[in-house]
Amino acid sequence: MSDHYYTSKPQTESKPRHWTFKLLGHTFSFETDAGVFSKSEVDFGSRVLIDAFQMPDIDGAIFDVGCGYGPIGLSIAKTNPDRTVFMMDINERAVALSQKNAQVNGVQNVRIFVSDGLSMVDKDVDAAAILTNPPIRAGKETIFRFYDGAYDRLVSSGELWVVIQKKQGAPSTVSYLEEKFSEVDVVEKKKGYWIVRAKK
Repeated sequence: MSDHYYTSKPQTESKPRHWTFKLLGHTFSFETDAGVFSKSEVDFGSRVLIDAFQMPDIDGAIFDVGCGYGPIGLSIAKTNPDRTVFMMDINERAVALSQKNAQVNGVQNVRIFVSDGLSMVDKDVDAAAILTNPPIRAGKETIFRFYDGAYDRLVSSGELWVVIQKKQGAPSTVSYLEEKFSEVDVVEKKKGYWIVRAKK
């Protein structure tokens, strides 16, 4: 099996790339690399999620689970300086890139660390919202574990926001979330991508 981004230590030879991208009205300078998801541009699914996301009107941190090199978490953090955004990924190379990209773009209200799902988040930190562009290649079991962890860490009325393609399991994601969450809506459909919001 070839090396892919859902791994703690990518074996792919490092080939850094730099480019700029505009998200939520801010121009970001990103460094990406081989062995990291969507290394040549901000992937379409993440862009749809970033644009669709609405901050819930409750207190709490924001989690970006599977943050990659950082486009979702950094754009949300830059737009909401009064919130702390916790960004996590199992991929150590991705986490190092997120840390570097936060520094380069002057985003300080973030905490970025290596974590398999939400396993390394401090137990006393609860989230008002959790966003994820889940690692499809890791399989349904891993993705559903993300959803279970998200439910456990959300405050009451907190929201999980997921982007997933219809052909890669969006309907089964909706069905699974409906078993756990009080409200589940598909708030956006664009080019086969679904934005699913689940409220605790």
